[in-house]
Amino acid sequence: MPRNISSEMGLPPFRGAVRQIILASVAIYVVILLLMSFAQPTGQMVLTLGILDPVRVREGWLWQLVTYTFMYVDPLDFAFSLVGIYFLGTAVEESVGFSRFYSLFFGSVILSGVAGCVLSFSRVVAQGPALGSGAAANAILMVFYLLNRGAPIMLFPIPIRIPVKWIVLGTAAIETAYLLLNHFALFYFILLLGLGAGYVWYVVFLNRKVSLGVTEQVYGLRNSYYRWKRKRAARKFEVYRR
Repeated sequence: MPRNISSEMGLPPFRGAVRQIILASVAIYVVILLLMSFAQPTGQMVLTLGILDPVRVREGWLWQLVTYTFMYVDPLDFAFSLVGIYFLGTAVEESVGFSRFYSLFFGSVILSGVAGCVLSFSRVVAQGPALGSGAAANAILMVFYLLNRGAPIMLFPIPIRIPVKWIVLGTAAIETAYLLLNHFALFYFILLLGLGAGYVWYVVFLNRKVSLGVTEQVYGLRNSYYRWKRKRAARKFEVYRR
């Protein structure tokens, strides 16, 4: 049965990978704010280097597929993303472990970035830059839902329990609306792709049926290869005897 992870009145423990990611994000954002205030050209250069820009990625700036998640400008985007990572990420990390949580965070960031850059090739949708850890926060939300289907959570600061399924659907609906209002901008595509990346990560790493199926296919291919080698060796031996 799914666990009730509504966290009645207390706050989740601030530790592990969640703590490291949040502290790194805060430190980088503070540096960006200071640079934009006192050395704007340098701050703008940092943002240019770090923000995901499909045009730059095609030119070889592949590090942007990772660094964009630590780039912020809007304080509200910064706050909402990190609040989501803190409240839901702690529960997810306790379920999947330290290393797997890091693979979820960076895997979803990279997968969403790559998919967004591929969509940008159309030169119609997924245009413009993308930044922030919204994709990772959405991936964590999706994995939280898949681990705790039907569990209610309390949306801070609203003291109302809402089934996590409706939060996922509401998040997808709101971000789809923003996507349409902003002419299919890459920023909002990346957010929606984060939900998909979380689902893909769950299926690949936590769904035992899929994992066993892939393992069986790998071993089946290996055994087929060995059988082919044995038959080939047997044919060579028969030719040699003749």
